[in-house]
Amino acid sequence: MSFRNLSPQHMFEQMAFAHQPSRKFRARTRKEFATWRQRTRAEVTECLGDWPERCELNPQLLAEWTHDGLRKQKWLIDVQPGLSATLLLNIPADIQQKERRPVILCWHGHGPHGKEPVMGNDSSPELRASIAAHNYNYGHQMAKAGFVTFAIDWIGCGERNDCTKPQHRAPPGRDWCNLYYLHATMLGMTPISINVTHGMAATDFVLAQPFVDPERLGVMGLSGGGTMTTWTAFCEPRVKAAEIMCYCDLWAHFGYRDINYCGMQVAPGLFKLVDLPDLLGLLAPLPVLVDIGIYDTCFKVDTAMAAFRQIERIYKVANVPENLELDLHPGEHGWGGNRSVAFFGKHLDWDPR
Repeated sequence: MSFRNLSPQHMFEQMAFAHQPSRKFRARTRKEFATWRQRTRAEVTECLGDWPERCELNPQLLAEWTHDGLRKQKWLIDVQPGLSATLLLNIPADIQQKERRPVILCWHGHGPHGKEPVMGNDSSPELRASIAAHNYNYGHQMAKAGFVTFAIDWIGCGERNDCTKPQHRAPPGRDWCNLYYLHATMLGMTPISINVTHGMAATDFVLAQPFVDPERLGVMGLSGGGTMTTWTAFCEPRVKAAEIMCYCDLWAHFGYRDINYCGMQVAPGLFKLVDLPDLLGLLAPLPVLVDIGIYDTCFKVDTAMAAFRQIERIYKVANVPENLELDLHPGEHGWGGNRSVAFFGKHLDWDPR
């Protein structure tokens, strides 16, 4: 008697493990790298679909206060026609008059609190627990180190979370991340293109502030924020350095086998073209710091390190091996924080005090 596979999930896993992306990195010389990068970036960009229309920011200062030696502001800005976002800004208190500091966009990961713990909001037991679990307040800590930092919520997170609005309750068992993906792709867009556009709007506003140097912009983010950091660095030419935390792995493993992704992180057809190490390698020659947790239960260290070695090879062939760094830290799914200040200090030309 023959036995047939009745599991669609097993079928997809088999397909993923057998799959060879058509634009997988195979270059051996710097010239071949340049050709691969130019052609592949254009095709990968098409996976993001259409982009939202831009609009006037119409910024409104909502509040200003001090916390732990930092000056903090909350702004409301328009990010596309019909939609606004709140923006948190952390400003070191020792900035001198007419001084311009480097600035870092701090993307948050999945979770109900959005940007709040990242930017240092520790006003509740839940927020403090979130910070403790992931060393999650990098937007606060990097501001303490002397950088200006800022953040907004992704659509569906924090103050832009439709789960908190009774008129927009998702049906039982439905995830807003995946619903947004369905909504967006029906219109030829993706949540990634929407969120990157909103991040660009926030960046436009912050780079216009008198205490910010618009030529020294960095981006960093954890997990889902690592996804957004990757795409922001890919799409935003003003970015000079990026730290990608706990988003380094192989699609067949973390996506198909472990089902560790959602519609908010998917670009249709991306895996047909490239695996995640190729995508990160397309950032070269941009300086990139990758954080991997030894005990990360979302992105397992064995395949995470296998992916990093592939990125390492791409940076080596591109002749910029010094622009790729690794923080392999003895922790779970979180920010290592061991190399960040020195990394951004070096590439954003800042001497931390």
